[in-house]
Amino acid sequence: MTNTAASAIPTKRAFGPTLRTLLRDPKVIIGGGFILVLIVLAIFAPWIAPHDPLEQDLMAGLYPPSWMQGAEPGYWLGTDDLGRDVLSRFIFGTRIALTVAFASAIVAAVVGTLVGLLAGYFGGWVDAVVSRLIEIWMAFPAVLLSILIVAILGSGVHSVIFAIAIIDWTRFARVVRAETQAQRNADYVTAGRVLGFNDFRILAGEILPNVLWTVLGLFTLELGLAVVIEAILSFVGLSVSSDTPTWGGMIAQGRTIIYQAWWVFALPLVGLFATVLAFNQLGEGLRRTLDPVMQR
Repeated sequence: MTNTAASAIPTKRAFGPTLRTLLRDPKVIIGGGFILVLIVLAIFAPWIAPHDPLEQDLMAGLYPPSWMQGAEPGYWLGTDDLGRDVLSRFIFGTRIALTVAFASAIVAAVVGTLVGLLAGYFGGWVDAVVSRLIEIWMAFPAVLLSILIVAILGSGVHSVIFAIAIIDWTRFARVVRAETQAQRNADYVTAGRVLGFNDFRILAGEILPNVLWTVLGLFTLELGLAVVIEAILSFVGLSVSSDTPTWGGMIAQGRTIIYQAWWVFALPLVGLFATVLAFNQLGEGLRRTLDPVMQR
């Protein structure tokens, strides 16, 4: 019996191809490359940004981008109505966007994956309680609930991260629960039980590696959603302080002067759209390349 069980364990799905295979996928290259550029901008913002993003010069207000008539040297993408450099504010806004996105997505992924594994593996009353909780939680509009949570906790990066994480853990829990239910009766799990593995070892060592690529795909999608939610909260003034450059804050400011200075509105909007698209493309490419189920 032991030999039979041991021979069944190798049927567990492998982790996927090498880095070389990943780099052949155009979606991984384009999406990942764009995100890498944003990360570099966020880390080295003080050295890359041409101006102080908070420095105001009313005499330099509403300068157009460098390719338009009336542009001022040194202001490549123009200035806003307070004379602040638009490019510098966009670069520093990348810091807030990525910080909130990665922190909230990591918390949501960890909590949701853990809850989904427990519900899918043990079933019974555990699954019933988790399923009802997910249904109730997902019945609330995500944006409105995030606004309510931040309004209660107060503005700030930590409040925004907590609000997004506490809303979006259900996305991970629901998918991981379904994947775990499909895996718990697989041959390699049965073999593990025959060999005397406890539930924790089966969950952590056998099932989790097989749902990991699904979680990774959801994680990249969640990063894009988190960027959008943070921009919405910034737009309504519930993210960080108004002095801190954020993409949502720039969009809100540019909306009021769109006919005089469309570039203040356009740059963060294009950056937001491109970032979400890049995260989606990266996630689809990673899952298509790494998920053994999609390789069949």
